[in-house]
Amino acid sequence: MPTSSPHRPGTPTSSPTAVRPMRADARRNYERVLAEARTAFAEHGTDASLEDVARRAGVGIGTLYRHFPTRHALMSAVFQGAVDELLAHARGLADSEAPCSALVTWLREIITHAGEYRGLARELMSASRDESSALARCSTPMNAAGERLLVRAQESGSVRPDVSIGDLMQLTNAIALAAEQAPDDPELADRLLTLTLTGLRAER
Repeated sequence: MPTSSPHRPGTPTSSPTAVRPMRADARRNYERVLAEARTAFAEHGTDASLEDVARRAGVGIGTLYRHFPTRHALMSAVFQGAVDELLAHARGLADSEAPCSALVTWLREIITHAGEYRGLARELMSASRDESSALARCSTPMNAAGERLLVRAQESGSVRPDVSIGDLMQLTNAIALAAEQAPDDPELADRLLTLTLTGLRAER
């Protein structure tokens, strides 16, 4: 007799229209783990102990992994709110009369966000090469939003046509990572972004 596949609470069942709601106690555990992970990542970076996160949330490590099977899955949930804000701002910048400035503004916001959590830029760079990573749920829509801003800047003649959004996002994360390694130089990220933009400009 075949066994049923594992099912994560709150996700669709095998029926395309049926959804199993998360039980109240499971929802409370989910929210506690998420809150403690957010605090732990802010205080200790993205390599914070997941066992400590579970302990602070008052659950066992098995409960944490039932909700978040991997560290990247937990990180994706923690950072989803910030990603939603970045995506919303990208939509707001999409019709800017200064497409290149709009692109730069958005890239600067990404660097600021990545700098809020030690190790986030490194993890995002790693996830960009692994489509199976749960962090792809963040990077995929971010790349699509950035692509729209980049294309508009290229169509305006401000940015070279051979620049790809993949390379640009990697450069942005690399700048955030470099800034993370030099906390005594708060202007480093802006200087590196300026240097990057010099290379992006189309020849007149």
